[in-house]
Amino acid sequence: MQLRRVVITGLGALTPIGNTVSEFWNGLANGVSGAAPITKFDATKFRTKFACEVKNFDPEQFLDRKEARRMDPFTQYAMVVAEEAIQDSGMDLATIDVDRAGVIWGSGIGGLRSFQDEVSGFAVGDGTPRFSPFFITKMIADLSAGYISIRYGFRGPSYVTVSACASATNAIVDSFNYIRMGKMDIAITGGSEAAVTEAGIGGFNAMKALSERNDSPETASRPYDKDRDGFVLGEGAGCLILEEYEHAKARGAKIYAELVGGGMSSDAYHITAPHPEGLGAHNVMRNALSDAGLKPEDIDYINTHGTSTPLGDPQEILAIQKMFGEHAYKINISSTKSMTGHLLGAAGAVEAVASVLAIQHQTVPPTINHFTDDEGLDSGLNFTFNKAQQRKIDIVLSNTFGFGGHNCSIIFKKI
Repeated sequence: MQLRRVVITGLGALTPIGNTVSEFWNGLANGVSGAAPITKFDATKFRTKFACEVKNFDPEQFLDRKEARRMDPFTQYAMVVAEEAIQDSGMDLATIDVDRAGVIWGSGIGGLRSFQDEVSGFAVGDGTPRFSPFFITKMIADLSAGYISIRYGFRGPSYVTVSACASATNAIVDSFNYIRMGKMDIAITGGSEAAVTEAGIGGFNAMKALSERNDSPETASRPYDKDRDGFVLGEGAGCLILEEYEHAKARGAKIYAELVGGGMSSDAYHITAPHPEGLGAHNVMRNALSDAGLKPEDIDYINTHGTSTPLGDPQEILAIQKMFGEHAYKINISSTKSMTGHLLGAAGAVEAVASVLAIQHQTVPPTINHFTDDEGLDSGLNFTFNKAQQRKIDIVLSNTFGFGGHNCSIIFKKI
């Protein structure tokens, strides 16, 4: 089978450091931290009292009031970034073949706020089941894709992938494969998450996964720093319009970059901890390179998973060094989670947008909040600490890894 080429023709972003693509890039390029004390609930009694929240967001600026009330925040976020990406793509919905356009989305948790609120309300009642008729449709993850497909009338494949923090990247890879195999021409793809809730913070605190640096929230996400103490929970969404290359050219679309490869692997090791030798991370990057028909020395920049956890960061770096050998010292490495926090199932989408923008602007976003070198990490590697760096960027690899040992990598190329 002759595989077709796949390009990115539209972008959307709603993040803790910017509510549009341009605001997001400005935050990335200037090393802005999105972490601050939690405003969505009283976190006084929680061990972690801060997060990377979306700021100044009013869903009724984008959605009808009645419609917005029927959606969990994670779906509201999805709708907003999908609209931005569609508008950015310049697509004329009246002229495309909607039977060959689909929506493949990612979310690790889905409607956590809706689930929490409904169950809490039942628990304090007298046992009478007074649930909202919209409870289930607000909670289940697939409704994000469902709402988007209904809004734009896309009748191709429509579903949501769930693979913890790799969810959005899996959605992007699925979309990529459908298009290049000739089963779709266009995909709205990405991911959204809204887990900054009592259950979200409390649950991750119980796992001891979150940073507890309450005295300095803005510096708490510090990937590759010696004193990192866990990730900072983030929320938001990212969206990409993927399109078959000839289809995009025929309608005169602007093209940001080409998606040239995707890889997947499993650690098959532990439910939360990464493989101690970085085996799954190594394999997924190898698989992505093989899929793209590229050599290790072709990569210019790696947007790492880099969550700021004691175990995860060194294992990913070990895998990079094994995969890239001497070329690892010529690659820029950075973790944009140092600014956005960890958006869980939406992380891969937001970081895919960051990767595409890095190519567009020929600039590597920084890993902020670096204060102390970790002697366990090779100081000869370029972690792009604290300040963005301009350089020639032709090819970017983006990694996302999830609880359960799910690994996914994608590769973008300048066109």
